[in-house]
Amino acid sequence: MSPLSLPPVDWSRPWFDAVRPAAQTIDVADVIGTFSARAAALGLVNHAGLPVRFVPQAALPDGTAYEEHIGATGCVPTRDNLHDFFNGLVWLSFPLVKRELNALQAAQIARDGIRGQRGPARDAATLFDENAALLVVLDNMQGRALADALRNHRWREAFVERAGAFGTQAQVWLFGHALMEKLVAPYKAITAHTLVVAAPARYFAMPRDEQQAWIDAHVAERLRETGLRKADFTPLPVLGIPGWWALQDDAFYDDTTVFRPKRNAPTLETS
Repeated sequence: MSPLSLPPVDWSRPWFDAVRPAAQTIDVADVIGTFSARAAALGLVNHAGLPVRFVPQAALPDGTAYEEHIGATGCVPTRDNLHDFFNGLVWLSFPLVKRELNALQAAQIARDGIRGQRGPARDAATLFDENAALLVVLDNMQGRALADALRNHRWREAFVERAGAFGTQAQVWLFGHALMEKLVAPYKAITAHTLVVAAPARYFAMPRDEQQAWIDAHVAERLRETGLRKADFTPLPVLGIPGWWALQDDAFYDDTTVFRPKRNAPTLETS
């Protein structure tokens, strides 16, 4: 693999918080080698207990599905592009969640084979892998109210009236590597498929790295125990998150092409 020529990436942006520590360890002159070395140092394994390693895309055999190959070998085919660079960073940042997503995908492929269309479980896992954000909220009435406002598209309530909750009682962590790739050149309409995660009060007193480890373990366990459905997601225009964009004035949030109303909104339950 040739040295990766990255476009300019502003790593100081808050949407890269989850992968910034991993990005600082990667040598773009040897992306695959560095990813594999970091995976080995962290002791990463797939659901079958095989070491996770990164390999060139050419190592993926013809006729073999990408997720199937990772599940069978532990090897992650990696192309020379920004999309796969972010994918590698997410493997290093949320390895337990990535492992469970791959286990889910591999099990579905083993059962159903490769079809023209993914089944519901694979479809949900792909959406999560590519475009997910994790909204961590305090497991109390206020946290549930914030999540409910977002679920029901009450954008001004969530982002303006409850703005003070972000950071102290709520956090957004990006997970999807395609989502991160889009945010290299951010635009207002970028929207995440968001999974709400309720956290105890002690979580918000943890150092940042311990919070990330808690999220990784908690969400991985949730995927393992309950699987994933498209109905689990709520849309989240990421530049609406308080402090994530410079001009979050009334006109910004009044743009209904991005902050769309929702009819017949159900009450959100978190877990």
